[in-house]
Amino acid sequence: MGYVGPEVAKYLRMRRPQAVLHGLDNAYFAHCLTGASVLPERYLDEQFYGDVRDLRLDLKGYDAVIQLAAISNDPMGNQFETVTFDINQKTTTSIAGAAADAGVKNFVFASSCSVYGVAEGPPRKETDPLNPITAYAKSKIGAERELSAIDTDMVITCLRFATACGMSDRLRLDLVLNDFVACALSRGQISVLSDGTPWRPLIDVADMARAIDWAIDRQPGTGGRYLAVNAGSDDRNYQVKDLANAVARSVPGTDVSINTSAPADSRSYKVDFGLYRSLAPDHQPVVSLDRSIQNLISGLQKMKFNDAEFRSSNLMRLRVLQDHIDHRRLSNALQWI
Repeated sequence: MGYVGPEVAKYLRMRRPQAVLHGLDNAYFAHCLTGASVLPERYLDEQFYGDVRDLRLDLKGYDAVIQLAAISNDPMGNQFETVTFDINQKTTTSIAGAAADAGVKNFVFASSCSVYGVAEGPPRKETDPLNPITAYAKSKIGAERELSAIDTDMVITCLRFATACGMSDRLRLDLVLNDFVACALSRGQISVLSDGTPWRPLIDVADMARAIDWAIDRQPGTGGRYLAVNAGSDDRNYQVKDLANAVARSVPGTDVSINTSAPADSRSYKVDFGLYRSLAPDHQPVVSLDRSIQNLISGLQKMKFNDAEFRSSNLMRLRVLQDHIDHRRLSNALQWI
């Protein structure tokens, strides 16, 4: 019931019409629907509600478990650092252990290319040194290391996703491309806070679903029993200024301003996706940058979006959590009261 989950449910239902699909979520963002005419959970056979930190779902009989649950970006990770490590790392490991004990065949973990942090030089491969800068990135690599140590026959795939983008039934605007499109539509201006040179690899949420579809029945002969792999495409490494200019071309009249005197961004990395290309040739990203932008424009226009102050709206995940806390619906540990 977050940003990626609706696309995963939709894609898996399309690709595997006979599969039994179950969801588990604690519904922080259930109400944050964006243009959906029906609940995205209609693609599931059943939606369960609960906190992954207190998993009470019996995993026996499941073929695969997909772990998407996370405190999912740097600002949230900074504000809720303890919870970030608890959910993203400790709970991921405990769920994987429970899955292995229950006889689950495949465990899929949504990791992140942010584990490379500041990475000058050639595109980063899976064998290159890691340099996680933020609590979010550190929790992801911490989970990967603990997953690799589980003694099990269960096949574990850690998908180090590029930066997510694209339209979803629960859209987030706290992601770089999504933010730029929202700025162009609501303000007619994109302000790049950095000097525009940092590199970001991108992947559309629809292509994230394609990668997950591959991983849920990956065999040990394809990459090993445990695999951490960069999930994305080499031709989708972009400098931030190029993303801003691409959006401006799609929204005529948009001005782009770049803060050329900004200090160096602590997150800049190009990523090599060659391993994923060789292991999953039939599940490669197919959504181009221009298509992601057009889908966002169409989706936001369908919502009649024109909020120039959207960074204070429920389209920002940190804002939603803070609103829950302010109204005493959630504790500071992000548990329902």
